[in-house]
Amino acid sequence: MRIAQRSFARFEGNFVVELDDTICYCFHVSKRKIFNFLRIHHPRRASQLSECGGAGTGCGWCVPFLKRYFAEETQQAPRLEELLTPEEYARQRGEYIKAGKGTPPPGAIPPPA
Repeated sequence: MRIAQRSFARFEGNFVVELDDTICYCFHVSKRKIFNFLRIHHPRRASQLSECGGAGTGCGWCVPFLKRYFAEETQQAPRLEELLTPEEYARQRGEYIKAGKGTPPPGAIPPPA
């Protein structure tokens, strides 16, 4: 398994999610922490990423992203660059929660106003 170091440059007017940006807002887990977990622990299933600081066990918003990172790093899917800014990612999570699709636990980063 390999974790590629990628440069995160401006692409068609959007910034990609960088390594230190938060992916799991409920438990404050960064993309870097997820990639390091993948590199060090070599999980066999995407669901095992929940062992990385509880990622994916709160409101559920980040689960599709966790699955994608797992698939990319285990070479089960082609690598695609995200075109979401951290602000757009947070906004979409807010819509997800407001639509009643998940409930963040106490202490989670609140959705944007």
